[in-house]
Amino acid sequence: MIAVAAISAIALAASIAVAQTVTTQDNGQGGRGGWHGGRGGHKGPGFGGMREGGLFRQLNLTDDQKAKMKQIRESFAQTNKPLRDQLRAKRQELRQASEGGTFNEALATQKLTEIAPLEAKMMGEQAKLHQEMLSVLTAEQKAQLEQAKAQFKTRQGDGMRKRDNQ
Repeated sequence: MIAVAAISAIALAASIAVAQTVTTQDNGQGGRGGWHGGRGGHKGPGFGGMREGGLFRQLNLTDDQKAKMKQIRESFAQTNKPLRDQLRAKRQELRQASEGGTFNEALATQKLTEIAPLEAKMMGEQAKLHQEMLSVLTAEQKAQLEQAKAQFKTRQGDGMRKRDNQ
């Protein structure tokens, strides 16, 4: 039972991370998700916030840099579409394990075990995407980005402390 809980926790954490970062190209616009986070329109310190403006807006990207970033994102979406589709199908199968008011623990465990390596592969691909996008930036822009991320984390931490004190 502990192993099931551990696998479930890992798969949940990975699912959340991927859900916030996976891009799709369903409508040619990057679809839902993207690096801007597909959950509640959150535009955190990820690169999607940058695509939508966010942190990248502060970096004053050149038109050439913007074009390179767009090409990198589109290439990522196209290359990883089969993996995203596979993950989507496995997650649907996992949801079916608890449909109808019953929970099939054996099926859920099996699906989580199948999902975990796919999630890990997607996270690795996202790390590559991150590095590739960073390679487009100048040293000064990278420094500005780190400063903006630090400011975001500070503001986020302040908001959490305020909420906790209420």
